[in-house]
Amino acid sequence: MIAELLNSLNGDIVMGLAQAAGAIALCAAVVLLCGRFAVHVERETAISVARGLVQMVFVGMVLAVLLHGNLLEGALILLAMTFAAAVTASRRARDIKGSLPLSFYAIAAGAGIVIAGMLATRALTSDIAVLVPVGSMIIANAMNACAQSIERFRADIIAYVGQIEAGLTLGADPAVTVAPYVQSAVYASLLPRLDMLKSLGLVWIPGVMAGMMVSGASPVYAGIYQFVIVAMILAASGIAGLIVTLLMRAHAFSAAAQLTLRPGEQHQPPLYRLAQSMPRAS
Repeated sequence: MIAELLNSLNGDIVMGLAQAAGAIALCAAVVLLCGRFAVHVERETAISVARGLVQMVFVGMVLAVLLHGNLLEGALILLAMTFAAAVTASRRARDIKGSLPLSFYAIAAGAGIVIAGMLATRALTSDIAVLVPVGSMIIANAMNACAQSIERFRADIIAYVGQIEAGLTLGADPAVTVAPYVQSAVYASLLPRLDMLKSLGLVWIPGVMAGMMVSGASPVYAGIYQFVIVAMILAASGIAGLIVTLLMRAHAFSAAAQLTLRPGEQHQPPLYRLAQSMPRAS
């Protein structure tokens, strides 16, 4: 098996690396241009590019070995991807206790329900060469929705802490005091996926459809299948965003209905920090 992998380092691999070098050069040029306008993302971009390239090469090698694996192997790979996605999403709320398991539960629920439904309806096969790529797209979008929900909900809670505590003082139920922020967080996580579905076919032709057409599939069927994928991405994102926001809501209050979601100073919105620093009338 190792010998086969070594033999795969042929002209196509060399050409691919050359193309990757060109893409990296273009990204570097954009980063330098942004730096001229005081937008400094050099370090983060370098880390992201290096990780992305290494991870994709590693994934390609793993898939080459497991290309003909069974459903169990595919499920284990997707589970590992889900955990990695939860780690990434939880970084949006490092200062909130339990953010990693909350993110994992939300992403696993969103992606798991959708992937299971697609397998049950035969929209997705158990072939690892199909299951893992499609499943990874669903997991990645559930991760993004989860991260966006966490960030939006936390920011809103901190920005409107005065109104929330005033409502609690008047005897309002904790869930009622943060209801508008739950709605805002879930909507924020769904908006990119809604726009993606609206623009499907008009603004962009996704890779799944293009790949199916290149492999000889009917363009009409490829278009319908691509719609199914994007619709399932929307469903997984909605489930993940809603679950993580509801779990965050439960962690935002103590058993005595006191607001406990108070991130550190470095994580507070600029307007909130400014308001806190202003002198108060005696």
